[in-house]
Amino acid sequence: MPRADRDRWLALALLLAVLALSYLLVVHPWFTRPLQEADARIAELQARDARARALLQQAPQIRQRLGELDARGSATGFLAEATTELATAALIQQLERVVAEVSPGNRGCAITNRAPLTGEPPPGRYRRVTVQVRLRCGNAETLAVLHALESARPYLFVDVVNIAAQRYFAIPGNNLPQEGGLDVSFDLYGYLRPALVPLPPATGEGASRG
Repeated sequence: MPRADRDRWLALALLLAVLALSYLLVVHPWFTRPLQEADARIAELQARDARARALLQQAPQIRQRLGELDARGSATGFLAEATTELATAALIQQLERVVAEVSPGNRGCAITNRAPLTGEPPPGRYRRVTVQVRLRCGNAETLAVLHALESARPYLFVDVVNIAAQRYFAIPGNNLPQEGGLDVSFDLYGYLRPALVPLPPATGEGASRG
């Protein structure tokens, strides 16, 4: 190859190398990369916008479903009463009903104390209503009462259980002490239905774009 042609090819190769190096050092970091990042950000925002529009379109169905669940009341597992005071009274009535069914006439089990638990946490979405209970029961009656309470609907829960065995125990209204038995204390609680969180109304602009 003539020397002149070889010099031209060498100069062309050097020019291409300089252009490639200039692109890597100047064009790519200052122009290409920012444009790629901007395109990725635009694609992400478009995807988020599409998801938001889809949720807004489902708002009527969500409101209807929430209304159906609220109308079902205690079937959802929450206490049906609207206030803590009413729910506390309902818990005590439920406790008395269960004990009466397990031990008619208080022959083998009786309530010695039931009192609302004060100092509950501040009301939140799930408000707990608690009654502190103390019973004097036979062994079988104790198991039956606890099982009946935790099997009830709406859902009730038994916690902080303390059981002490007694050689003799007296049932209120029964003058004859009975052998054996348990002194049982526990917290009985349930939850009030949570307040519905209002959904933002679907705007005309969002509906038209959807």
